[in-house]
Amino acid sequence: MFEGVFAQLSPLEPWWPWIAAALGAIVGSFLNVVILRLPLRLEWSWRQQAREFLGEPAEDIAAAPPGLVMDHSRCPSCQAPIRAWQNIPVISWLLLRGRCASCRTAISWQYPLVELLTALASLAVALKFGFTFEAVAALGFTWTLVALCGIDFRTQLLPDQLTLCLLWAGLLLALQPLFVGPAQAILGAALGYLSLWSVFWLFRLATGKEGMGYGDFKLLAALGAWLGPMALLPIVLIASLSGAVIGGIYLAVKHGGESKPFAFGPYLAIAGWIQLIAGDWLLARYYALLGM
Repeated sequence: MFEGVFAQLSPLEPWWPWIAAALGAIVGSFLNVVILRLPLRLEWSWRQQAREFLGEPAEDIAAAPPGLVMDHSRCPSCQAPIRAWQNIPVISWLLLRGRCASCRTAISWQYPLVELLTALASLAVALKFGFTFEAVAALGFTWTLVALCGIDFRTQLLPDQLTLCLLWAGLLLALQPLFVGPAQAILGAALGYLSLWSVFWLFRLATGKEGMGYGDFKLLAALGAWLGPMALLPIVLIASLSGAVIGGIYLAVKHGGESKPFAFGPYLAIAGWIQLIAGDWLLARYYALLGM
């Protein structure tokens, strides 16, 4: 279906990895906006729904947080508009030495870090899948995971607007099929959701506490839809190991060893992306260790 399109664009193929990296940096700049603004928009929407349910007057629409696309970026401190040359991914941050051009307030490391990581991840996807439709789909998968990582790390929230879109995209792409077939996608989604859902309820029955959020179930279901049921165990193992190590270090340094909840979604997302890029190699090593 898409072979003809890529055949017509074949002169771009030698440059494809670098095009993907540049595109990833640009998209990373937009993902920073999504990471910062989407939770605020959701909270404002929830307040409006609660007011409507309680019969209270709605908030003035002018008080709504800025939108994701139409509202221009501004400095959080002085509200000075960000000009086009100040929005060049990574480069602008370096030229400005990490400070606002107007008020000289420090600019968060998040901005260049997300842009750089998105560019590198996009480059890896292009090198893995080549100049194909699979690469285009994998880029969308990667960019969505970057946004989910950033939002969950900052707010411990995995928005349905992203997790469910990722889930449905994985199920629909299985009709092609791209990464897995329809049966594997459906089974992967179901097992992904039910596995963490079961752990959640067992932990709750045993301790009376909630060990994770429902967004984690949906994210693992989405990963299962994209990568199939065989990928779920490696994803959970990688996520659990990295979460235990990194989360433990972060909590010890940040909170002086005090036990506080931390987001599990970023580790699931990272593990899912690793499985996308190196899943075949990881499974081969796993079977080799088992002597299979």
